Amino acid sequence: MNETTRLSRYARIGAFLLRYRKAGLFSGLDLDIQEAALADEGEAIKPGQPEQFVDELEALGPTFIKVGQALSTRPDMVPAPYIAALERMQDDVAPVPVAEIRKIVEAELRVRIGTLFAHFDDEPLAAGSVAQVHAAMLRDGRQVVLKVQRPHIAQTLREDLAILEKLAGAADRLTDVGRRYGFAGLVNELRHSLASEINFELEAENLRRFAENLRGYDHLHVPLPLDDLTTTRVLTMQRVRGIKVTHVPPLRRIEHPLHEQARELLRAYLDQVFVHGLVHADPHPGNVLLMDDNRLALFDLGMVARLAPRTRHQLLKLMLGAISGNGDQVGEISESLGTPLEDFRHTLYRRQVEQLVASYVGLHNSSKQFSEGRLVLELARVGAACGLRPPPELSILGKTLLNLEAVTGALDPTIDTRRVVEQHLQQVLRRQALGSLSPANIASEWLDLQELARHTPQHVASIMRTLAENRLRIRVDGLEESHMMESLQKIANRISAGVIVAALVIGAALTARMQDGPRLFGLPVLSTLFIIAAGVLGLGLIVSALRRDGKVERAANRPPD
Repeated sequence: MNETTRLSRYARIGAFLLRYRKAGLFSGLDLDIQEAALADEGEAIKPGQPEQFVDELEALGPTFIKVGQALSTRPDMVPAPYIAALERMQDDVAPVPVAEIRKIVEAELRVRIGTLFAHFDDEPLAAGSVAQVHAAMLRDGRQVVLKVQRPHIAQTLREDLAILEKLAGAADRLTDVGRRYGFAGLVNELRHSLASEINFELEAENLRRFAENLRGYDHLHVPLPLDDLTTTRVLTMQRVRGIKVTHVPPLRRIEHPLHEQARELLRAYLDQVFVHGLVHADPHPGNVLLMDDNRLALFDLGMVARLAPRTRHQLLKLMLGAISGNGDQVGEISESLGTPLEDFRHTLYRRQVEQLVASYVGLHNSSKQFSEGRLVLELARVGAACGLRPPPELSILGKTLLNLEAVTGALDPTIDTRRVVEQHLQQVLRRQALGSLSPANIASEWLDLQELARHTPQHVASIMRTLAENRLRIRVDGLEESHMMESLQKIANRISAGVIVAALVIGAALTARMQDGPRLFGLPVLSTLFIIAAGVLGLGLIVSALRRDGKVERAANRPPD
């Protein structure tokens, strides 16, 4: 990309972002939570505007299609009409000419297509912004599909992300919403996500890992990759045939009810998240096929997030707390997961979370829907509105649960998602508790106790010796950066300035008695200069004190959150 093209791209992206910022795209933080709930969204957002936003986003290219997919998981940032439009975003584009696809396959696999495959279908099964898929048959008769990366896609993503990174940095410095969300950090997360998504060897590893983790689920199937025919730009895997779960004929549902498939899929994904720490961020209906033998095939596992053990344990406790109606537990855990900003309203946040959990529990078995996915996403929105930056894992989990609910609802409209989630998460918690009593864990803890017992006498003797020799010192880290030290420094500065003013006044009085030398305003010049300096410093002290005291008084009179 030359400099002229880069500047043109900057201008186009910047104008797009500014136009929709003014249209209220990132206005969620500007609204009070209660007002936002009662507001008529049609008054702030023009009809068709979200759809136009999605069309323009798709027109900006593959990077921004991925940005749209990421924004669809952030109801704390994006108003609901935009979320709905983004969820309908189609990640399909005009296919790459098959001649270019063949060149990429032959260059990556280092063999001619006619030598390797008995048949290669020139008509793509699907064409997305990052890759397109072709069916083929190996010489030994096995049916496979090849996911082939589009030409120059890595370079396009890299250049667009560099532009977004600079724009995000400017937004973080110059706008309030940027400071609260940290757009530069979000762009960095997107960079890591896309780097993983365009590395097909990582997706092949995800396929193998999911297949291993789901081995005990008889109604689920994950097609395995062919390692010898997989590179970073070409992924070859077993071909599965089936229909989308949203297109299952009613007669087939009657002949073969899909109740167990729906429950097993939900339990399997809960295991992936809370046991294995893997979150498939995009399990939408298009990525789940119902096979001829009534098994569910899962694929397109490029977008997989990994959760640290502590994070998934905290999310497990959060979900169980929400299901049991424990708003205090949900508020405490979600607050510990997030990042409080300077204006974080703790009391208001806790109150809103309690109301949210109460609404979730109260609407069970009601005609209104308040699902687990929506609850998690609402937690992220409420947190952002109260000044608590939500962790990305919370939004990813909420979006995953919403997508799962769409899939399981299509398979079995009568499924009680909440009951399945509650029962399975309790089983997960019991398994984790029993796992902590395994011989390996008990042996490790016993070794820790032995180590503690061995060194305790030495530590006690050292403490007693320090006390006896009067060498005990207590250090408070961070005092220099604290508000108390800042206030003490301001007090010291005021006292110093006051002493200087007093010294200037005394000097002016003493020099006023001088009879010789030049005079100004009837006084010796030196005396006049002392008086002027004392007046300026004294006026500065008065102004500073009034401004500071006014801020303290306003803070004291401010109503609690």
